[in-house]
Amino acid sequence: MSELLRLESVSRRFGGLQALQDVSLSVGTGEVLGLIGPNGAGKTTLVNVIAGVHRASSGRVIFEGRDITRLRPYQTARSGLARTFQIVQPFPEFTVLDNVAAAALFSRSGLGLREARRAAEEQLAFVGLVELAARPAASLTLAMRKRLELAKALAMNPRLLCLDEVNAGLNSAEVEQAMGLIRRIAQSGVTIVLIEHLMKVVMSVCSRIVVLQHGALIAEGAPADIVADPRVVEAYLGKKYALAARSAG
Repeated sequence: MSELLRLESVSRRFGGLQALQDVSLSVGTGEVLGLIGPNGAGKTTLVNVIAGVHRASSGRVIFEGRDITRLRPYQTARSGLARTFQIVQPFPEFTVLDNVAAAALFSRSGLGLREARRAAEEQLAFVGLVELAARPAASLTLAMRKRLELAKALAMNPRLLCLDEVNAGLNSAEVEQAMGLIRRIAQSGVTIVLIEHLMKVVMSVCSRIVVLQHGALIAEGAPADIVADPRVVEAYLGKKYALAARSAG
């Protein structure tokens, strides 16, 4: 498996707050990497640094062999990196179609409106929203807005997709549908970094897991190894979950 993304001793400070501390990791092409940890561990900050929303205070972000540490979000998007947001905020008065077309136009240099709308239709069909293309985004349910967020990210034609809590607020049936979409995205060849609190999702779809606590990487490995790691049990999972996971395995 070739390396797609590498973080080299990445740190990020916000005033006196050390949000990330010397995080080093790599993501292989085609991998589905789970990113877990307690609230405030630095997971979203890490994705923001990768995507160029926040600039690393120190360290480097290397994507496809290129240093992207200093790039702005539109530049990282045009480099082949897309992300979703935990709080979904589509353009409410835009149609579902034009929300996705706007993402395509933002990230793909030289794309015309007709081509952007064609790309939007393809992604809406992929996530199961094509029949709602003409509706305003404000009319969608939370689960539909989550799928719209996925369609917007996919319309950017990414090679690496960072998903930030795509299952937050969904019921069990909606989570199952979202898991199916994540698997299909991975099968299409897109590499995924998945921030997720639902361990059944992480254990089901991720090939490897990275664990953050207080901005530092405390463990990484295969799902079965992570749930048995005493540091992860103490920091995040708890003994009850770890025992149940080992019994199920």
